[in-house]
Amino acid sequence: MKVFDEYKEKLPLKIVEEVREATKGMTSDKIKKVFEKVYNEYISSLIDAGESVGLIAAESLGERSTQMTLNTFHFAGVAEMQVTLGLPRIIEVLDGRRTLATPTMEIYLKSPYNKGKDIQKIALSIKETVLDDIADEYSINIVDSTIEITLNKERMKELSLTPSAVLRAITKSSKSYSPKLKDERVILKVKGKEETLNEIYKVKENIKKIHISGIKGIKQVLPVRRKDEFIIITAGSNLKEVFKLNEVDCTRTITNDIFEIESLLGIEAARQAIIDEVSKVLESQGLDVDLRHILLIADTMCVTGNIKGITRYGVVSEKASVLARASFETPIRHIINAALIGERDDLNSVIENVMLNQPIPVGTGLPGLVTTFK
Repeated sequence: MKVFDEYKEKLPLKIVEEVREATKGMTSDKIKKVFEKVYNEYISSLIDAGESVGLIAAESLGERSTQMTLNTFHFAGVAEMQVTLGLPRIIEVLDGRRTLATPTMEIYLKSPYNKGKDIQKIALSIKETVLDDIADEYSINIVDSTIEITLNKERMKELSLTPSAVLRAITKSSKSYSPKLKDERVILKVKGKEETLNEIYKVKENIKKIHISGIKGIKQVLPVRRKDEFIIITAGSNLKEVFKLNEVDCTRTITNDIFEIESLLGIEAARQAIIDEVSKVLESQGLDVDLRHILLIADTMCVTGNIKGITRYGVVSEKASVLARASFETPIRHIINAALIGERDDLNSVIENVMLNQPIPVGTGLPGLVTTFK
């Protein structure tokens, strides 16, 4: 249709496609009227050249952030499951912190598992199981200098574990141990160490953390119903290993660890995760911020191809202007370092011109007047 071809040059392709979907079955005259309204709305939404978009974004997000609560949400009935929300989560994301207070995942499942089939079994297979989770008792045999581990049969049955599988996991964890089975108990002999009671006691404490089954890093799991399907929420994150499970829908499963997303799926996926995480926090607090401000911040954090936080070690450290870097934090250090290497500041940005009481290069101060003398 001619009207679609005409507006392909005037509007973003995504908007044209959305109008195409919304106007199915309409006459060409009605479609043209819709396009005219959409085009006028699009033009009015464009920002003026020279506008201080960074300042507006900072003000928009900063003003809303002051209204946030210092909130940590606990899942009912599960003490270990908690999610950082509110201002602490915003700070975590925008500072680009690699270590999160509460890493979590939302694992979506393929059919028929998303309807509830074997949901408990899948959840337990994902949860990391260490030796201490399936051991009832540890006892030290002083005469033989060995450690005897009594296993919890009921717990092992729930996790579909056998004593021989536990034995293999212990053997694999370290060559320093020489385990064997006796009457459904694991007898552990320590190799190559002094057989003092103190050494054996240290080994007893260390073996409690041996990984037996499940996915490392997933400390707790919680199957929940969301709308018309079941998903698994986790405390802890290991996206790479979760993606290997056949029951998991890899196209929708997410983690709140943006650096894990970057390393596994790339910088574009990490950028989208930053946008989603910030938007989610704002929505949960009942706050409304234009998406374009969040997009600008996410672009700034990811423009170099790696995630950099809005800190003096991240985005600010890459500013070309020494005065701009000094205005953020540790000004004396920046100025001394710049003086030592003879750094030049061309005063191309806003902050350094404000500091020197000069017109800033935005709005009417953006264009420069060039004259030629003959």
